[in-house]
Order: sequence, then C-alpha cells, then structure tokens
Amino acid sequence: MADLNNIIDYIGHKKEDYKRYDFSEAQAIALKTFFDLAQEFDEIEDIYLLCVAIPKVFLDLDARLYLLDQKEMEFTLVSSTDTPGGIFDDTLPDYIQPQCKPYRVNGRIVITIRGKKMLSEQLPHTHKGNYLGFLEIYPDTGLNEHDVFFLEKYANRIGYNIHNRFLLNKNIEHLRFIQSLVADIEHNIIVPNMVFKLFLRRLKGKITKNREIEKKLSIYTNDDTCDSICIERLLDELADVNSGLFEEFSNIERHYQNTTLFLETLLRKSHFDKGQLTLRTKPCNMKRDIIQPQLEQFEERFKESGIIVESTPCESEEADVITLVDLGLIAQVYANLFSNALKYSQEVINQKGDKVKFVRYCRDIKKDYFGMGKDGIKYSVFNTAPHIKPEERDKIFEEGYRGSNSSSKPGTGHGLTFIKNAVDIHGGIFGYEPQPLGNNFYFVLPK
Repeated sequence: MADLNNIIDYIGHKKEDYKRYDFSEAQAIALKTFFDLAQEFDEIEDIYLLCVAIPKVFLDLDARLYLLDQKEMEFTLVSSTDTPGGIFDDTLPDYIQPQCKPYRVNGRIVITIRGKKMLSEQLPHTHKGNYLGFLEIYPDTGLNEHDVFFLEKYANRIGYNIHNRFLLNKNIEHLRFIQSLVADIEHNIIVPNMVFKLFLRRLKGKITKNREIEKKLSIYTNDDTCDSICIERLLDELADVNSGLFEEFSNIERHYQNTTLFLETLLRKSHFDKGQLTLRTKPCNMKRDIIQPQLEQFEERFKESGIIVESTPCESEEADVITLVDLGLIAQVYANLFSNALKYSQEVINQKGDKVKFVRYCRDIKKDYFGMGKDGIKYSVFNTAPHIKPEERDKIFEEGYRGSNSSSKPGTGHGLTFIKNAVDIHGGIFGYEPQPLGNNFYFVLPK
C-alpha cells in the first residue's frame, strides 16, 4: 500500500515523463479534452464516438475503434469517423492483429488497446488475451515516430477509461440482477411458503384430536366403561385422524421438496458469480417431472376455487419429452403460470350457454418453429377469464406492471417477468394470446 511520499515521488516521475514526451500543444489539449469529456458522457456509446473524434478534430486523422463484444467475445467495430451514422461492416479486418507496439499496415497505424492489469485479473471476461480492442488511425502520411508514440499513449488512455466503463456497467448489471433475484425469491418462495401455515394449522388440529382420543382411551381403560362397539368407534376415529395426519405430512413433504428445489435453483452460486441466471440442464419428461408435481401443489386450491383442470392430449408422445432444460427454473415457470391461473380464472359462458371455469394445459410440436429443421415444443396454460386489453398485452411482461384486471388481486407484477427471463435463457419464446373463453400464456422451447 502506497503512502503519501510514494505518491509524491510517483507524481514527480510522471511530471518528468511528460516533459520527455514533449507533446505538441494540439496533442496535449487533445488528451485534456478526452479526459474532460470522458467524465461528462454517461452513455458508453458516446465514449466510443469521442475516442475517434479526438484524432479527427485535433490531428485531422480518421480513426476506427474495435472493441470486444462482451457477449460474443469477438472484436467488432464500434465507432468510425468515416461512417458517422453508425452503420458499418463490423467485422475485424485480417490485417489487424494484437501487437506489443503500434505497427504500420496498408497506410494505417494500428494500436492494440489494453486495460488495467489488476482489473483484468479481477474480471477476466471484460477482455480477451489481456487486451480490449484496437485503435486504427489513417491516413499514415507525414506521421513521424513521435506522432505514433503520442497515439500509443492516447490508446492507453482509451483502454483505461473504457475498461473502467466496462466494469461499471458489469457492476450495474450485477446489482440489477441481484435485485431481480431477490424479487424472484420473494415471489417464488417466500410468498408461496405462507401455505406452510395452513398445513401446520391443520396438522396441529389432527394432533389435538389424537390427544383427545388418547385421553378417552386412557379413561375407558381404567374404568372399563367402553365396550367393543365403543372401542371400534374410537379406532375408526383414530384411523381417520391418522389418515389426515399422513395427508398433511405428504402436503408438507411435497411443499418442502418444491421449496428446496426452488431455493437450490435461485441461490445457485454461478448466478451470483456471473450476474445472470445460469442453466443446469438435463433431459426430463416435462409432464412427469415438471407439470404434474406443480399441479399437485395447486390441486387443492383449484378445487376450493371451483376450477376444473383439463389437459389437452398431445398429438405426439414427443411433446412430453424435451432434452436439456433446467428443471428448477422451468418448474418455477409452471408454478407462476398455475398461480396466475388460480388468481385470475373467472366463470364464463360457453357456446352451450353453460357457466364454466377451468384451467387447461397442453403441449404441441411446432414444426420448423426456430427455422428449417429446428422444431419447437409449445407449452401452454389457459384459463377462463375476460381477455386482457389489447393496449396492455405488451406491457404485462414488464417488471412491476399489473394489468387493470389485477387491482383487487394480491401480487407484485414480477411473475411474468421471471417467466420471460427463464424462457429466454433456454433459447425459447414466451408470449400471450387471447383464445375463445379466456387467456392463453405459452412458451416455446427448442426441441
């Protein structure tokens, strides 16, 4: 760790360095202008434009800036003085290669841009091979070695500044992800876990009843006032209570397993390391491994609300099997879809004039959905209710948005956002479509 004297010495060395650099007035002002404006601009795209505009304004040189695409991990053209509109061929020319020093090629000067070594070690995915990109300067006419030296120093300043912006953006994305993950945990675990209170209350009632039977048996055993009919009646009552105890135990065990699956999925270490949802995929039978367990969680509440559950037969057995999905995430997708169906289902009048209230789930093969030879499987959950208003159909997937039909219903407006994110990282598509008698929410995954 440096102390004040070390800093003062370092400043002295830097002061001597700048004397030795002997930059021209235009070059010195160019660096100052870059530093000033780089602090003022908030959008990183403006920084990209600034990087190529400085040589143009102060040195009458054109420039192109190539940087590492953080998602594709490939170098792309991000700004250029000869295409100010931002529409250009973004491929990296073959003549541009990483080099320790600037080099001349095709009447141009190419300088490799590096970031801060310490930051590269902390977050290696902001660079590739310890460099961030390239600055291409042209035309190389009348430029001496001192000019090239200045451009090298200028590229270094670009690297430090942009690397800091990369890290800032990554940290912002990370924080947003954590905020979203907290909302996922609240929506998919904390709120549903309130049902434990119901299970425990009913379990307590059964145990209390068992204790009453225990007291009666104790009394009757001591005074011989209970005949065989009486004992048989008590045994029947005891069997009924024990059956209820087993049922409540099964409910709690099933809910525990579901909660554990959701917690293990949402609190996965890789989510926090990468700042985004990550997948742990494996082959599974969607109906057996995901849909049916989630239906069991909602079965009793559907009955209490007078909702009939229907399943549309699949056209092919293939629709029941899909390879490589994250079981925990897709299970939460269905949990959210069934929860919304429970919350918003209403009685409607069918074509026969009968009042109906039901939820229907189905699976269908969609040939060539993702392109020629790339089939998809469409998974749908439908519920009877008035259609969502057309002007709200695009907004319902936005974080925190709640439609006009939800004002009297509890909720956070997060469920559909979670579904969309979970389906997106599977390479799928999530959507809504109005259908006769109600609303259908669906997602399509690659087969």
